Amino acid sequence: MATAPIQELLKKALEANAEPASITWLAEQAEKIKGASSPNSFFLAFSRASRYFKKEVISRKEESALPVFEGVDPTAWDSLQVARIYLVLQLPFQNEAWLAILQQLFETGDMYEQQALYAALPLMPNPEGLLPRAIEGCRTNISLIFDAIALRNPYPARFFPEANWNQLVLKAIFMQRPLYLIQDLDRRRNAALAAMATDFAHERWAAGRAVMPEVWRLIVPFMGSQYMEDLKKVLASSDRMEQKAGALAAYQSDFAPAKELLNAYPLLQEACATAAYGWEDLGIEFQKNRV
Repeated sequence: MATAPIQELLKKALEANAEPASITWLAEQAEKIKGASSPNSFFLAFSRASRYFKKEVISRKEESALPVFEGVDPTAWDSLQVARIYLVLQLPFQNEAWLAILQQLFETGDMYEQQALYAALPLMPNPEGLLPRAIEGCRTNISLIFDAIALRNPYPARFFPEANWNQLVLKAIFMQRPLYLIQDLDRRRNAALAAMATDFAHERWAAGRAVMPEVWRLIVPFMGSQYMEDLKKVLASSDRMEQKAGALAAYQSDFAPAKELLNAYPLLQEACATAAYGWEDLGIEFQKNRV
């Protein structure tokens, strides 16, 4: 992957959101990194970037605000994160040593440094080489780091094998992270994931706890007799969001008995038919209610 266009986008976004002195410092560090014979200047700059850039989300009002590029959605990136990603892209990727440099930084970086690295995965010239690191990163319970890998990031959908993809989605459910921000979620739904998601729902119910409504999105393509009892329970729930999720799952499925069951809930059926709400709406509402 050619990184020059990406670097230019990052630089323009920073120029519109940071002090001129910070931009000058960044340019100086970039030159040092590109001309260095050892990674020391990179490590030092990566760490010291927090002195020059803030953890403030890049302004969306500026013309130079970051667009979606290479499938990456930088909506939630802050200036410090962008600066660090810019520095990463100065490494001499034609030299295989870059992989060892990044692995070392993954091991020693604080959570904000790791956040920047994981968010930058799909921008790397050889992203496949970092697949084991990305899979390992998903084991974290720190939402800041997990979100950098799992949310708004095309990397997992592009490179994760099915088993690892399923674990990522289940971890997102367990941590109650917004599934609607997982890229290509619908495309990578699979029967094994649907079964695991319903097993998780059963565990939550057994413990007297609610199930996040987006879970039922995973069942849609695989709706069958094995899920009808779950669907009945969800549609009869006293939780309005759960009801709406069950209705949407039934409406979007191709399973005739599920659609027949939905006939008993005409208001919900009409809401689905008129697209009055969707999975993202349910996800957003659920996250708001958690706060």
